[in-house]
Amino acid sequence: MRRRIAEHPDPAIRNAFTDFVRDMVDRKVQIGIVDLEEAYGQPRMMLASAPSPSLRAAVARTWHDRPLTVQMDLLADPDPQVRSAATEHRNPGVPPEWRERCLADPAVRTSLARYVPLTSEQFAQLMRHEEKELHQAVAGNPHLSAEMVAQLLGIDDPLVRVAVALSRHVDAETRERLYALVEAERADGSIEAEVALSWNFAEPGWLREAPLDEQMSYLDCPYTPFRCALASCHDLPEEAWRRLDSDPELAVRRAAARRPNTPPEVLEGLVRAHGDVLHIRPLLVDHPNFPRDVLRTFVDEPSPNVRYLALEDPELPLPHLQQLAAATEPFLRRGVARHPNVTDVLLERLLGDPDPQVADDAAANSVLRPTQMYRILTAAGL
Repeated sequence: MRRRIAEHPDPAIRNAFTDFVRDMVDRKVQIGIVDLEEAYGQPRMMLASAPSPSLRAAVARTWHDRPLTVQMDLLADPDPQVRSAATEHRNPGVPPEWRERCLADPAVRTSLARYVPLTSEQFAQLMRHEEKELHQAVAGNPHLSAEMVAQLLGIDDPLVRVAVALSRHVDAETRERLYALVEAERADGSIEAEVALSWNFAEPGWLREAPLDEQMSYLDCPYTPFRCALASCHDLPEEAWRRLDSDPELAVRRAAARRPNTPPEVLEGLVRAHGDVLHIRPLLVDHPNFPRDVLRTFVDEPSPNVRYLALEDPELPLPHLQQLAAATEPFLRRGVARHPNVTDVLLERLLGDPDPQVADDAAANSVLRPTQMYRILTAAGL
């Protein structure tokens, strides 16, 4: 995006981009660090100490590989929103000597409670607070000891129960009991229980480092997060991969498809059946084993999400581009407008598309002829 916007000949588009980025900053919506640099015209090091707290917070949210000196300045920032943004992610992290101070800071302690190793005293201190979200954060911390996990068993909160059930310190019987309690709450109409079971992205990451025999014991686990974690492991037996590739849950099959030696037919079948899950990156069609010669055959698939993936073929023939450009879905026409193999004639047609985003993408295509660009600029009074 940066190169296209920075080199765009239309100042109105460049100004619109700048206004958009600054509006996202004011709204506390995460925006890329490169886009922040372009919109504000300053390098990230200067942006990290900008006068605006909202801008400093925006930098903290997106510049994950910032130096430790910058991180320490953000952790000591006088504005709580900046300190909070600086601790939202595990990286670049919080130095051990800062943890006690940060865990006492209401602006950041919930974020830190999710991922920093806790002493027994720090754990007890956090649990003395009555904040529900704080307890949920602590329950999901992967560094908890068996004693800490045991103290969480009595908390009547679906999100805490599921988080505890994912712990390596919980036996099968306790895990089954915790899941049964949350399932019963969901059956009674609890929204929190529904979120805990269906919209909770926590996982038992410890399973990836477990011995193979322990990993294999979870192949038939009735709880999806464990099979998802297993599908992201390495060096499983071939029979395990066959089972995971045919798992009833799409999330498990997709995780299994990320392994380096995924069979081409598995990748193709998953994409055709599910449209690459609404284009979640990285795309399965980018997998080195994906049979890229089949991409152009996607233009005849019933799902528009699958048809869109045909545009991943940089040499997609003109008849296929014309077929997609005639689609009713604007996102397909936008994809054609951005495609490197599009022709002048087809671009001309897309420049007049009723959807302004399609027309904008056509105007930004690098193959646009100077005469077409001149006409666009003249029509805009530029």
